[in-house]
Amino acid sequence: MEIKQAQKLVDEWIQSAGVRYFNELTNMAMLTEEVGEVARIIARRYGEQSEKESDKGKDLGDELADVLFVLICLANQTGIDLETALTKNLDKKTSRDAQRHKANNKLK
Repeated sequence: MEIKQAQKLVDEWIQSAGVRYFNELTNMAMLTEEVGEVARIIARRYGEQSEKESDKGKDLGDELADVLFVLICLANQTGIDLETALTKNLDKKTSRDAQRHKANNKLK
């Protein structure tokens, strides 16, 4: 699926099942909450914290999709074309960081 298509599908879902977008501040809070859920899984499953029994059944892919969904909502309601924004961002990173990471001894 292309990013433009994902943005369209989310918008269609919001219009049909979600009634309307939550306001930007609510969606920002929701994004933070969803990122926290991803962080909890990563910290316990891949980090040094032990995984609680209640966390073992959590689906990381589903939680990442929740983050993506809310991120797309924010982009849609603020008029951001994520495909264009990502391309522009990668171009910026490529020119700015062309040698930076290769020269970083911490990454070798």
